[in-house]
Amino acid sequence: MKDLGKLSYLVGIHFEQGDGFVTMNQKRYLTKVLEIFEMSDCKLRATPSEQKLEFSCGVSFYPRRYREAVGSLIYAMTCSRPDTRWIVTRLSQYLTIPTKEHWVAVKYVLRYLKGTLDYSLCYRKSDENLTLIGYSDADLASSIDDKHSVSGYCFSLSRNGPLISWKSKKQPTVALSSCEAEYIAPAAAVQEGLHLLQFLSGIGKVVGPVSIFEDNQGTIALSKDPVKRQRSKHIDVRYHFIRTVQRLGEVIIKYCLTNSMVADIMTKPVTKFKLQEVKKYIFGS
Repeated sequence: MKDLGKLSYLVGIHFEQGDGFVTMNQKRYLTKVLEIFEMSDCKLRATPSEQKLEFSCGVSFYPRRYREAVGSLIYAMTCSRPDTRWIVTRLSQYLTIPTKEHWVAVKYVLRYLKGTLDYSLCYRKSDENLTLIGYSDADLASSIDDKHSVSGYCFSLSRNGPLISWKSKKQPTVALSSCEAEYIAPAAAVQEGLHLLQFLSGIGKVVGPVSIFEDNQGTIALSKDPVKRQRSKHIDVRYHFIRTVQRLGEVIIKYCLTNSMVADIMTKPVTKFKLQEVKKYIFGS
């Protein structure tokens, strides 16, 4: 073993340590990705994707290069760029037969990353006990191909951020209402929250219960009420464990306004205004 001093660069991630804070970014890695795909001098974009993003079937267009680009974006998205989570997840669903429209969308993401290379996750020291805070959201029938909804969640250890966990995923079943889609989304968020709580409890600074914010009043009521109704009796039993963990006090589902829903950027194209609004929370100050 060899002592290399303070951690500064590891597997494509640059770390900077200061008095009471640690930052991590992938500027060097993303700069190399831009060079590989000849986008170093590209025009910049203010958002990761266009607002109206519709893909159609067509002739395969640069399939190998498309897969290489999406694979590079997946690594950045997973490590340090939660702001690109939704669009990269969406693009990764078309790896088999990508069309020219998909390639244009990939280049759009690269243009956005070119202008935001300095974005860093900033984690600061806290003297208070940390509490897991999560946000859960869903977008009803957002997939044009099969009408599946998209779930998204994100977690932080304080109200000021930054994020420590984030995810965007197409739901396995077709939801019949926005309430049902929003009910399926917190189920995944609760699972992640319990996992993080167990993992971080050994540190001694993280205390429960996990607070998860939801912007649908019907979903919150359904997660607490064990009564079956006509419009909810068909929902899979596995999603009802939310009621159990709430009754045990391990998780608390709370209401927040739609305008304050951070996980919104994990379920649909984000506007420039929304991105600037949640940027400080996502990356930390």
